[in-house]
Amino acid sequence: MTTQTQARDPGLSAAEVADRIAQGQLNHLPPRSGRTVADIVRANVFTRINAILAVLLALVLATGSWINGAFGLLIIANSAIGIIQELRAKHTLDSLAVVGEARPRIRRDGVARDHARDEIVLDDVIEVGPGDQIVVDGTVVEAEYLEVDESLLTGESDPEEKALGAAVMSGSFVVAGAGAYRATKVGSESYAAQLTAEAAKFTLVKSELTQGINSILKVITWVLIPVGVATIVVQLTQAHNDWRRSVLAMAGALVPMVPEGLILLTSVAFALGVVRLGRRNCLVQELPAIEGLARVDVVCADKTGTLTENGMTFGELRLVDGGGEAEVAAALQQLVAADARPNASMQAIAARYPAAQQAWPVLAKLPFTSAKKWSGATFVVPDRGAQNWVVGAPDVLAPAGSPVALEAERIASGGLRVLLVATAERPVDDPLAPGTVTPRALIVLNQKIRPDAAETLAYFAEQRVQLKVISGDNAASVGAVTRSLGVVSGTAVDARTLPTDAVEFATAVDETDVFGRVTPHQKRAMVAALQSKGHTVAMTGDGVNDVLALKDADLGVAMGSGAAATRAVAKIVLLDDRFATLPHVVGEGRRVIGNIERVANLFLTKTIYSALLALLVVLWRVQFPFLPIHVTITGWFTIGIPAFLLSLAPNNEQARPGFVRRVLQLGLPAGIVVGTLTFITYLLVRTDDPSAVAMQQTYTATLACLIVAATWVLAVVARPYRWWRVGLVMLSLLAYLLIFTWPFTQSIFFLDIGNRAAMGTGLLLGVVGAVLIEALWWIRGKVFGAPLVFWSRS
Repeated sequence: MTTQTQARDPGLSAAEVADRIAQGQLNHLPPRSGRTVADIVRANVFTRINAILAVLLALVLATGSWINGAFGLLIIANSAIGIIQELRAKHTLDSLAVVGEARPRIRRDGVARDHARDEIVLDDVIEVGPGDQIVVDGTVVEAEYLEVDESLLTGESDPEEKALGAAVMSGSFVVAGAGAYRATKVGSESYAAQLTAEAAKFTLVKSELTQGINSILKVITWVLIPVGVATIVVQLTQAHNDWRRSVLAMAGALVPMVPEGLILLTSVAFALGVVRLGRRNCLVQELPAIEGLARVDVVCADKTGTLTENGMTFGELRLVDGGGEAEVAAALQQLVAADARPNASMQAIAARYPAAQQAWPVLAKLPFTSAKKWSGATFVVPDRGAQNWVVGAPDVLAPAGSPVALEAERIASGGLRVLLVATAERPVDDPLAPGTVTPRALIVLNQKIRPDAAETLAYFAEQRVQLKVISGDNAASVGAVTRSLGVVSGTAVDARTLPTDAVEFATAVDETDVFGRVTPHQKRAMVAALQSKGHTVAMTGDGVNDVLALKDADLGVAMGSGAAATRAVAKIVLLDDRFATLPHVVGEGRRVIGNIERVANLFLTKTIYSALLALLVVLWRVQFPFLPIHVTITGWFTIGIPAFLLSLAPNNEQARPGFVRRVLQLGLPAGIVVGTLTFITYLLVRTDDPSAVAMQQTYTATLACLIVAATWVLAVVARPYRWWRVGLVMLSLLAYLLIFTWPFTQSIFFLDIGNRAAMGTGLLLGVVGAVLIEALWWIRGKVFGAPLVFWSRS
């Protein structure tokens, strides 16, 4: 590996930058949240459900019965709530993305400064170092041992050395060395435009939850069309009906079949999740990530930057074999001076041994990489000639079993980081370097454990989420840190001793919790191995060595202060570097998944009993038993308001696969029970009297049966009970009691409870429905293993 430089390029002048901006040669990128304000408004107003409701509303209003058109308020409510919540999420997403995005260092007029990525213009000179992302396509103009990993683009596993004139592609990242490149493609011409558009898009795709809901909606659509057409025909042919009554009956049958609130509540729940996590400085770059972390059962965490804080402090220098401290100190000062982009370890060394004022001539340098775990330089030392100095992992540089290796292992077992300073036999740029090394000193560095790490790990253990600590550090040091945090896993395993066979490797990774000396490609392989065992894997990290694993994990979580490349590929970025934020992310995901499943039960039950009721009316060729206003008020307190409150409530139930299957297990039979008993009530209480009073008494008794049975579906879905959930069910019943008994509401909602026999029949069959639904809840628990928890104290 060599260094290649030419005369330092000063970059563009201010006039040249202004000229390129005037020509539109600016790195314009798509909106970070994927959709503009106009797109959001259009998507929430012009929906299939709104179109169906709008047509029905127009027909009802044509009859002159304005109160029966109350369901039209759903169009306004659905659109307004959806727009407001998505705009809030967009604002949160955009503002956080500005904080979390990569800020390239652009050289202009000879001075390098950090800029926003969309301030890059064509021909800008951009400086890069380890962990930096290549944000636009370009050509290398300066290279000092520059290595770029393009595996995310090409699939090639090994980093590629970049010489002068070499092309670099946006989406790749620097793993070692330093350099600069000139932007040759910006804006839509650069691959970065696609990368950044996908990285922070406000989207609801590719999730089990939304796919399951879409599957349910497809079935509902196919049911709604033929039943709706048949209902229209039957209602228009009723002998006692004029066209107005037929239209109202038809609307009363079709409106409740439309699951108008299910999609709305799903999108609102996801959007609120973005806003809530945003308040905790957590950037959700893809909305399905909220759902994904709720399903995670294994978290792979890098030690440095996750369990411990990023920075380290210099502890002590322990000389080996009576070496001279002055010589070692001088060599360390020269190594610091020669390192243009020092990592955390070299920064700690520099705090004790600042860069030398008189630099030794450098014949060759080798930057640190996680794969080889050492760095060094070949100097021309005054009065001594060429010397090769290296710094790195003692168990990599020193012979196994040697006194210095054993001493380093003993120190590391106390949780400290240990580096070996040595002189090497071969120049550092020799393919066989370092050759035989002569140990000169051990450097002991202190690493501070995050104060909230132990509590966070305890949370994961309580929630039955496995933790795998995979670190590039010495296994003994990693093991000491994890033991101090209460991670019980036995002995930490040195990843170099893991089997090479894929099956044996996967088994070993699945059965072990703590690993040291893990290379970047091993981290990636560990993620794949755990996934092959059926696990849903989250990976946390902050360094360039974590990028590949973060990209392949089911959920990548990056630290905000970490390398730009890690933030670019992660689905979640913890902008304040707080590992303790992860439990809140898990909780938010479980809230979304668990609560949407609850409300889906309510909406599916409503759609099933509405479709069944319409079908039975068609088969018996009778008038529909409700007006549109009746199904509207039914939806208020058995579904609409309770569903909204349930979707926002705390929920820590662990997510499980099989969303559609579980919803059908309760929603389908419950809907059949409610629909059947409601129709039986209607047949028992209906008369041949076509007067308005008789019709209202029939409506009221039938509605009573429907409301009692449907409210018990709410009572079942709200379990396990807490005080506020019990209150929610009771308030629903009290609201209906008021509506049925208050003369004012009786008048405006066309209700009449004067026929006591009919009301008794309706209430009795409603109670029968409640008993059957309670039985269905118990049967589902016994047959399908669903939780039968009646009350929760938490």
